[in-house]
Amino acid sequence: MDNVTLADNPSRHRFELQVDGEVAAFSEYNALKGALLFTHTEVQPAHEGKGLASRLIKFALDEVRRQGLHAIPACPFVAGYIRKHPEELDLVTEESRRAFLK
Repeated sequence: MDNVTLADNPSRHRFELQVDGEVAAFSEYNALKGALLFTHTEVQPAHEGKGLASRLIKFALDEVRRQGLHAIPACPFVAGYIRKHPEELDLVTEESRRAFLK
């Protein structure tokens, strides 16, 4: 896929994946003290099935780690991504991790 950019858009409270300058996927969050609460992830219909959401969440979790924050995966897609990538589980807050692993 050509010309893909990934960025945090704090004014819109979301991480974005753009293809050729247009938002193809985004993951919304609420910034809490020491954590990002991921609430919703969406891929535009024209870009579904291309692995863009996984690429976006990998980027978002890398940013969470880089900033020394935790993640609260209220969004089912983010929770599913972390279940498939247990190396990211340390980013989940302890409170969320207990419920997450049940």
